[in-house]
Amino acid sequence: MRFQLLGPLALADGPDTVVLQPSKPANLLAALLLNANSTVSAEYLQRAVWGEEQPATARAALQTCVLRLRRLFAKHGVTGTAIEAVPGGYRITAEPPTLDLLGFRDQVRRAAGLDRDPEAELHALRDALALWQGALLANVRSEVLHRDEVPRLAEERLRAVERVCDLLLGLGRCGEALVDLWTATRVYPGHERFHEQLIEALYRTGRQSQALAEYRRVKGFLLEELGVDPSPSLRRLELSILRGEDLGSAGPDASRVIRGETVPLPAAAAAAPASSVAVPVTAPAAAVPAGGASAVAPAGGAALAPAAVSGVGPVPAVPHFTGRTAEAAALAARLTEPAAAGPEDHRPLTVLVSGAPGIGKSALAQHVARLVRDAFPAGQLLVRMTRADGEPRTADEVAAEVALALREPGEGRALLILDDVVDADQVRPLLPPVSADGPEPAVVVTSRMGLGGLIATHGGWVQRLTAFTDAESYALLLATLGAERVEAEPRAARQLASLCGHFPAALRILTARLLTRPGLRLADAVDWLGDDPLARLTLTDSPDHSVTGLFDRALDRLDPRLSEAFTHLAQGPPELLADRGPEDEGPVPEAVREQLADAGLLEDGPPGPYRIHDLLRAHVRRTARIRDRRTEKV
Repeated sequence: MRFQLLGPLALADGPDTVVLQPSKPANLLAALLLNANSTVSAEYLQRAVWGEEQPATARAALQTCVLRLRRLFAKHGVTGTAIEAVPGGYRITAEPPTLDLLGFRDQVRRAAGLDRDPEAELHALRDALALWQGALLANVRSEVLHRDEVPRLAEERLRAVERVCDLLLGLGRCGEALVDLWTATRVYPGHERFHEQLIEALYRTGRQSQALAEYRRVKGFLLEELGVDPSPSLRRLELSILRGEDLGSAGPDASRVIRGETVPLPAAAAAAPASSVAVPVTAPAAAVPAGGASAVAPAGGAALAPAAVSGVGPVPAVPHFTGRTAEAAALAARLTEPAAAGPEDHRPLTVLVSGAPGIGKSALAQHVARLVRDAFPAGQLLVRMTRADGEPRTADEVAAEVALALREPGEGRALLILDDVVDADQVRPLLPPVSADGPEPAVVVTSRMGLGGLIATHGGWVQRLTAFTDAESYALLLATLGAERVEAEPRAARQLASLCGHFPAALRILTARLLTRPGLRLADAVDWLGDDPLARLTLTDSPDHSVTGLFDRALDRLDPRLSEAFTHLAQGPPELLADRGPEDEGPVPEAVREQLADAGLLEDGPPGPYRIHDLLRAHVRRTARIRDRRTEKV
C-alpha cells in the first residue's frame, strides 16, 4: 500500500487507487504525511483540520479523526505504517516506497549524487517528476496546508524542472528542452529562470530572432506587471545574442548557479522550514488545487492563469488576446461612460460578464481593464472570489483585503474585477463603496452563473459570452501559432478549431501543445486530435490544465440533483432539450433546465431549444462510463 500526496490524496495498491473524499480525517492524514517520521503537535494538527478558528471540542475530535484513520488503514490492509500518539502530538511513519513525497525527495537526492553523469542524473530527475499526478492535495480542504505547505512543495518541483532543463541544455538537447520550456514559461510567467533557459535554447538552435522576441516579451511582462527590470543574467544573455557571440558549452554544472547565488536542489530545500523557501510570484496550478483558474490567460479564452498567492492583486495582462472585438468595445464604453446625475451616483457601476466555464470571462475582463486603465487613476484590482481549491471566499474576507489594498487610494475612480463569483450573496456586500472618502469604484463581476437576482436588486449591465466564431478561432490560431505556420495549412487550422468546438479554453490548450511541437504539421495534428479530443486537450506536464478538469470543476459546484439532471440530459437524445411548453415538462422540467442554463452548462433556451456544447456532452458521457471508479469516504 502506498500513500499519494503529489496530486489528490489517495491510497494506492498496485494499479488500484482509492481517492479519499474531502473530510476532516483527510486533512489530518495530509498534515501527518507532509511531516512523515516527525512529531506533529496537536495544536498544529487542529489548525490543519479546522483552521484558525477551532471548535471547543477540537482536541477530542482530533482523537476521533485518528481512530477513523486507523480503521481506514485496517480496512485496506495498510501495514508497516501507523499513526502513533507521542508526547505533544502524533507521528506517522513512512518510507520512500510507501509515500510518493518521500520517493520524490529520495530520487532528487539520488540525482544530486549523479552530477558527474548528466544522463543518469537526468533520468533520475525524470523519474522523480513522474511521481507528480496533478493538482496538489486537490481533495484536501485545509486552508492552513494550502497556505503553509503547498507553496513549499511547488518550489521543490520547480527546482527539479529547472535542473532537468539545465541538463538538457548541457547535453546539447536544446530541441528537447524547448518542449518543456515553452509550456513552463507560459505557466510560470514570473519565473525568470525558465525564460532564460528558453531564450538560450532558442539561440542555440539557430533561432536568434525568436530568442530576442522572447526576451522582449518577458521584459515587457516584468515591467508592466511587477515594475522591475530583467535579471542581470537575462540582460547579459540578450547582449550576447545581439552581438552574435558563441555562448560556449552549456555544461550542466554551470547552471547550478542562478542569478549569482548557489541554489540548493529540492532535497536540501525539503528539510528547510517553509519560511526559508522562496515562493514563486504566481503559484502554479499544479501546486495549488484548481479552483477555476490555471496556466496562462488565453487569447480571448478561458482564464487558465495560476491562482495568485494573495486573493487581491494587480490586473495581469492577457497575452495574445484575440477576438471578442464587439464585446470588448461595448464593455470598455460602458465602464468609461459618465455617471448619470442623481442620488445613484454613489452606487458603483456594475457589469456582469457571464458564460460557460472556459469561455473567456476572466480574459475579457482583464483585457478590457487594461484598455481603460487611464479612466481609473485610483487603480485596478483583480479580486479572486474563490480559493485555489474552488471553495468560495466570504464577502467579509474579500472586503478586508480590498480595503487594505485601497487604503491609500489615488484621486478618481477605481476598478474592481470580482473574478469567479459563485452566487449573488457572495458579491452583494461588496457593491457599496469601499469607503466614503475613497475612490468611487466600478465593479466587473465574472461568473459562470447568470446572477439575475443581483442585477434585479442592484442594477447593472450583462455581457454573456458564447463560443468563438469561425473567424475568431482562426484569428486565435494565427496570433498564437504564427501566420507562417497557420497560413501554410489554413484548411487544417479550421479543422482543428472545429474539433475544439470553437471553445476558447480548448483552443488555448491546443495551441500550447502545438507550440511545444513546432515541427508537427497541422494536418497531422487534425488526425491526432480527432482520435480522442478530450484526452488530447490537456497539458501533459500539468494535467490540471485540461478541458476535462475544467468541466469537472464546474460540475462539482452543482447541487447533486442538478448534476444528476444534467447527466441525464447529456446522455439522452437531443429531444430532451426541446422546449415542449408547460404542458409537457418531460423527465427534466424546464425550471431545472433554466437553472442549468443559468450555471452556464446549457446554451440558449426558450423560446428556442437548449443546447449542450459537444465537448461538454462528450465529457459527461465518458465520465458516466467510468463512474465505478473507486472513491473512499473517511
